[in-house]
Amino acid sequence: MPKLQGHSIPSSRLPTYFLSHGGGPWPWMKGDLRHVFDKLEQSLIEMRTELGSAPKAILVVSGHWEEQGFFISSGANPGMLFDYYGFPDYLYRINYAAPGSPELARRVRDMLITAGIEATLDPDRGFDHGTFSLMKPLYPEENIPVVQLSLDSKLEPQAHFEVGRALASLRDEGVLIVGSGLSYHNLSAMRSPEAYEPSRQFDAWLQQTLIHLAPDERVTRLMNWEQAPCARAAHPREDHLIPLMVALGAAADELGAVTFHQSDFAGGITASSFRFGMPPTLKHPHEVSRTSGEAN
Repeated sequence: MPKLQGHSIPSSRLPTYFLSHGGGPWPWMKGDLRHVFDKLEQSLIEMRTELGSAPKAILVVSGHWEEQGFFISSGANPGMLFDYYGFPDYLYRINYAAPGSPELARRVRDMLITAGIEATLDPDRGFDHGTFSLMKPLYPEENIPVVQLSLDSKLEPQAHFEVGRALASLRDEGVLIVGSGLSYHNLSAMRSPEAYEPSRQFDAWLQQTLIHLAPDERVTRLMNWEQAPCARAAHPREDHLIPLMVALGAAADELGAVTFHQSDFAGGITASSFRFGMPPTLKHPHEVSRTSGEAN
């Protein structure tokens, strides 16, 4: 299969990310509610800086898209999917106008099929808020192609880890792989005092697992994440955690680092985002990465 054509490939391999994406259309919100997400926004601005020159394209694994199997958005000009409720009317008229990439979508499909993973193109899928809530502050110029990859509705950690492994070489072609979810996602408890301690304990377990453990142990613990402290209190349903498995699968042996951490996020929960691998601005080309205790 030919590599993607376009502007020059970065001189070093791009890292992957698992990002806590925040609530609904937050980058377009006004007033005090908008400022709830100031620290998250700053982390995305810093992420753009550490990536240096813009990636050629972005592949987002969104916790807001589930199918029976793996689907890839393949339209050239994706629309918007307003998959949230209870917001003012103007937040249903927003637009993130980045192009899609049918070429990248076909390449992702072919790479998955070659790895023995069934995959299907979806030319009609629009950007959901797991994608546009991050892309708006990260690349506001809306000029970098974005492709979405669905979760398989079975939500099996190993299956999604293997998807990441199958797609890892895209990082050498300038494709940024982003898992978009939330490190704590219990909507029924989100704004209540009972969310504080489960979110703190589960986040501490995530940080210990992703940053401080050797690669094999890190993967083993994540594949058995339900054994973590407060696991099901933090994720009654794991749709917002599973994108992490893809991001890690694409960078299984590389450095883990915290890129965002807030202990009073969105009404009082602890939430974090993570990077795997070193960004181009922080390492020399061809430097070999390994798991360490780096944390921002």
